[in-house]
Amino acid sequence: MANKPELLVTPTSVQDILPLCDAGADAFMIGEQRYGLRLAGEFSRDDVKKAVELAHSRGKKVYVAMNAIFHNEKVEELKDYILFLKDVKCDAIVFGDPAVLMTIREIAPNMKLHWSTETTGTNWYTCNYWGRLGSKRAVLARELSMDAVIETKEHAEVEIEVQIHGMTCMFQSKRALLENYFEYQGKMLEIKNKNQDKNMYLYDKERDNKYPIFEDENGTHIMSPNDVCMIDELTEMVEAGIDSFKIDGVLKEPDYIIEVTKLYRKAIDLCAEDPDAYEEVKDQLYEQIVAIQPKHRPLDTGFFFKETVY
Repeated sequence: MANKPELLVTPTSVQDILPLCDAGADAFMIGEQRYGLRLAGEFSRDDVKKAVELAHSRGKKVYVAMNAIFHNEKVEELKDYILFLKDVKCDAIVFGDPAVLMTIREIAPNMKLHWSTETTGTNWYTCNYWGRLGSKRAVLARELSMDAVIETKEHAEVEIEVQIHGMTCMFQSKRALLENYFEYQGKMLEIKNKNQDKNMYLYDKERDNKYPIFEDENGTHIMSPNDVCMIDELTEMVEAGIDSFKIDGVLKEPDYIIEVTKLYRKAIDLCAEDPDAYEEVKDQLYEQIVAIQPKHRPLDTGFFFKETVY
């Protein structure tokens, strides 16, 4: 029997935690946009504390995102937020900026670290570099092929996390591009919770693609027109021993995230425990996701089976 990868999910609010535990999630990634990038929901300090309590009551883990790139004015804040996360006993901090690593070394040396930069986790040497500096896990870039993912895991000295479902980020600017555009047009755009607005798109008429676009404190994010869905392609990664599979719920409704989590729970359990049974039902599991998939969000396999083209 293969090792069973962790099923990591991004909830939209504290209210999602227990239903997602029941749906089969093993761990949660949460945070607030002041410190984390492209979060499925905004979690205040009280929310983080409550989420950790609820998850731990079910034997689940909570990772908190501090994976923004920080400027000088926020560096002094990092210490206070990290001490808060240590106090509420979060299970790991997800970081990209070395400022977070240095601060944690100083004030919370036993805190578990997951290195995640969204784009630069492209080879096992880099994953191991951050591992030797103190990170326990590396989050791989979304642009890697299946072969590259497997090869990285074979050489990794750290846990490896791979996104297997949801939209991916294609572009980020630190600038408030939307806000500036609307201001230029003489329209005021409410900044609060713009990342929860699911109705803003860039439209590519030639390809008939809609690219979701939103802003948060960290700038402007343009997302992929399709959702990655690997529910019927898990075998190689499970056999290779990938440590964590992530479902990204950004810009998704809570009910959708819960249903998708249930289906991936079934797929992962079968793939690890009874691969033949998984082969028999994987197409059916895929069709069940197709049935609940928003019509404007086609499913594909991302870059797992195609070359990255820029």
